[in-house]
Amino acid sequence: MNRNHAFWGVVPAAGVGKRMGADIPKQYLPVLGKPVLQHTLERLLSVEALSAVVVALGKEDGFWPDLPFANHPRILVADGGKERADSVLSALNRLEGIAKADDWVLVHDAARLCITRADVLKLINILEHDPVGGILALPSSDTLKGVSDGIIVDTVNRNHVWRALTPQMFRYGALKEALTTAAELGLTVTDEASALELKGQTPRIVEGRPDNIKITRPEDLALAAFYLEQQCCE
Repeated sequence: MNRNHAFWGVVPAAGVGKRMGADIPKQYLPVLGKPVLQHTLERLLSVEALSAVVVALGKEDGFWPDLPFANHPRILVADGGKERADSVLSALNRLEGIAKADDWVLVHDAARLCITRADVLKLINILEHDPVGGILALPSSDTLKGVSDGIIVDTVNRNHVWRALTPQMFRYGALKEALTTAAELGLTVTDEASALELKGQTPRIVEGRPDNIKITRPEDLALAAFYLEQQCCE
């Protein structure tokens, strides 16, 4: 399909995953014989629409050179930062002079290894003509409680709450400006959508798959392995 703009992937992969309690960063823990990050990049690189994927790595990352994709022609590397937003902004700076302002950037968590090619294409196809962009997300199926100091203070209407997933897809220029502004103001943004929201933008929601989980705790590794095996049978 001929398009007037390019699509770029960004994977912030500089975290250490303290909640995993492992000796190595969670993105390098093995699942079905491959590091988490390898699974993630395999999924993203299967999307032909992505011109390249920028991986933001920790400065002392000694595991990356051993990955099969370390020298892949569609992989670019940037220095990661202290926070997720710092890593994403560094990756966007790596694309300076390569990406155009109205190109699309899809930011995806390194630890979301079960992302499907179909969901990435769904996001692209729905949002590519949108003025702002948006994110993959899931409507909440659980009853949600507001809590203060371990005490329930209210019950949140779950009909108005969605769980943010990735990729999150926004224009290169707009996303870079939003993250730069947030950094200059000292504001903490935990995902790309919140940075755009601070600029008064209204990102869209695209419903994703419930198996697009993020590795956060040790038990997530077994669940991810189960989902990967199930997806292979689809």
